[in-house]
Amino acid sequence: MRAPSSPPRPSRPRAPSPPGRAGVPPRRVARPAPAQPRLLALNKPYGVLTQFQDGQGRATLADLVDVPGVYPAGRLDLDSEGLLLLTNDGRLQARIADPRHKLAKTYWVQVEGTASEAQLQALRDGVLLKDGPTLPAEALRVPDEEAQARLWPRQPPVRFRKTVPTSWLALTIREGRNRQVRRMTAAVGLPTLRLVRVRIGDWALDGLSSGQWRELALP
Repeated sequence: MRAPSSPPRPSRPRAPSPPGRAGVPPRRVARPAPAQPRLLALNKPYGVLTQFQDGQGRATLADLVDVPGVYPAGRLDLDSEGLLLLTNDGRLQARIADPRHKLAKTYWVQVEGTASEAQLQALRDGVLLKDGPTLPAEALRVPDEEAQARLWPRQPPVRFRKTVPTSWLALTIREGRNRQVRRMTAAVGLPTLRLVRVRIGDWALDGLSSGQWRELALP
């Protein structure tokens, strides 16, 4: 004679599925446009992080910019200087920072060695990096006298080798890879000593002193 079977366990009610297809995360809700959009240009000094907080006590944007609600549109490495745009408008931030928009960025680069025409042409044609070939770039020589007249002394000063000459280049790229300019100059035999961004699209430093910022007209 069979033992009586146990009554079926009641099934637990399932939590309601979020709207949308199963397994697809919900889309981000875009932040509303600010009531007063702002765009700032900062001349970031060497040694300042492109963020407002740091747990290691390093210098950040908070030491230079006291405007609430703005965030950097793009990045500039700790050991790089020059133009950094900040805004409180998410759409404008994406337009400036997203590499898909291919916004031109111009850097003045002090390199070890004297750039030959062949090295400049290699930069113009695009060089092969570990993460693939770069897009063609604009590469020109900058006279030392012009660089000294338009740029500020770096703190700390650049370390030079007395037996090796240096030269300045203006390099314009339309990509946003990590440390791309430094890797490009190294790939053609011109290690970067100093890197200063002077222009992003239509926005330029235009005499802005290191560590200072100014308000820009919105596009």
